[in-house]
Amino acid sequence: MRYEVVLTERAERNLHSFYEWYACRSPEAADRWFEGILQSLYSLEEAPDRCPFARENHRFPIDLRQLNYGSGKRRTHRIVFAVRPTRVVVYAIRHLAQRDLAPGDLHG
Repeated sequence: MRYEVVLTERAERNLHSFYEWYACRSPEAADRWFEGILQSLYSLEEAPDRCPFARENHRFPIDLRQLNYGSGKRRTHRIVFAVRPTRVVVYAIRHLAQRDLAPGDLHG
């Protein structure tokens, strides 16, 4: 089955914020990071349940999963999402060093 990948407004803001951070340091690195994370996002179209539950999953009434991403050998970011019957909803893109999501973080 193929899922539609949908980013919430928060996830889109996260994505663009990280891109801008990288672009201030190296436009080439920013482009590589962006292309790579887009590939990771759209890899969720197939078998998103292959990804483990997010570390803060126990705090939420829905099952949150995560896909870790890094443009080099080291993973630096995680894509936090839920699998629905026909789509994958991406709630946030976070740096691995950021605190865990709290229930209020999914709104807005």
